[in-house]
Amino acid sequence: MAKLRVSVVEYLNTAPLVWGFTNGPLAGRYELSFAVPSVCAEQLRRGEVDLGIIPAIEYQRLEGTAVLPGMAVAAKEAVRSILVVSRVPIERARRLALDASSRSSQALVRILCAERWGIQPEFVSAQPDVPAMLRDADAALLIGDPALRIDVQLAQLAAKPRDGEYCCGGDPKQWPVAGLESIYLYDVAHEWRELTGLPCVLAVWVGRREAITAQVVADFVASKEYGLARIGEIAEAAAEKLELPAAELESYLRDNIDFGLDAENRAGLESYFRKAAALGLIPQARAVEYAAAPAAAKGM
Repeated sequence: MAKLRVSVVEYLNTAPLVWGFTNGPLAGRYELSFAVPSVCAEQLRRGEVDLGIIPAIEYQRLEGTAVLPGMAVAAKEAVRSILVVSRVPIERARRLALDASSRSSQALVRILCAERWGIQPEFVSAQPDVPAMLRDADAALLIGDPALRIDVQLAQLAAKPRDGEYCCGGDPKQWPVAGLESIYLYDVAHEWRELTGLPCVLAVWVGRREAITAQVVADFVASKEYGLARIGEIAEAAAEKLELPAAELESYLRDNIDFGLDAENRAGLESYFRKAAALGLIPQARAVEYAAAPAAAKGM
């Protein structure tokens, strides 16, 4: 029997969900491929994979699919890896560059602009290069490991932030955007929580209905549990690749990322879909269809 094809977002924040497949007892059971979030969604849309961890917004744009229960990439509060970096206070931004790797975060920023920041900027798609993005725009959305690197770098270089503004400190040559005396930094998940009082669900496992069996769900739950028990190991493995301190990466995975789909996270996801539909970002906010949880995993 052919292996199911699975598309995985290549950022650190998905590693605990797939550690059982990449470094554990389930290695070799599925055919894995790795890409940025927008590409993972397109692979599932085109039928090139059977199941993928995709930007949450993309579930509403795909037919014939279901969401695996109990698993997500979410944030109860600040996430640190979805940032709007701005040259000016966000309320003054007139042009905003959006990371082309993103889908969910782009929609989140559009909602925040409309409902929290009260602005109607021109949105432009751009590759995730903050200096280049800010040469052509007032503010830039950056996601994933590149955003996490900016977060860590700012924490190391900056003076104490005030009201989202980081003042330049340390060696100016190391400052993420040369020539700027200060940077205004907005954590998108934190801003969403301030707007709604709910968590932010960024990505979910979505697959073709006919591909999702009870055994598949059980395997993905087992992979998640294997990874969550090895966060320190995952952080150590990523530290060299990302050239960031292992302690920072472990803190990020333990304290900033939530890997579940509890009732609060599901409420945040439903609110997100409703707001996206109200802005015309999706046709409608249809109810989420969840695959059945295996008996051992029910109640997660």
